[in-house]
Amino acid sequence: MARRSAPSVYISPAYFNPHSNIQQHRAVIDDPNESYFSRFVREQILGPDKRAGNLNILTGVGVFFAGIVLVRTWGDLMIPA
Repeated sequence: MARRSAPSVYISPAYFNPHSNIQQHRAVIDDPNESYFSRFVREQILGPDKRAGNLNILTGVGVFFAGIVLVRTWGDLMIPA
């Protein structure tokens, strides 16, 4: 049997890129009058490199709350009568 070698490049999730050049990206977009909150929203929530992880978190929270709403609405149908 042929043995497979380890991948030569470390593959990481799209929302975590340790090799990105953050300082260069920040220097191009950085506005000295921008508040901390708006910079946080722009870089961490709306950033294209963080979008996949944020969608996963949003999907999980949505399913959780939808489950709560469904059980509170139709929970009496789950009890055997």
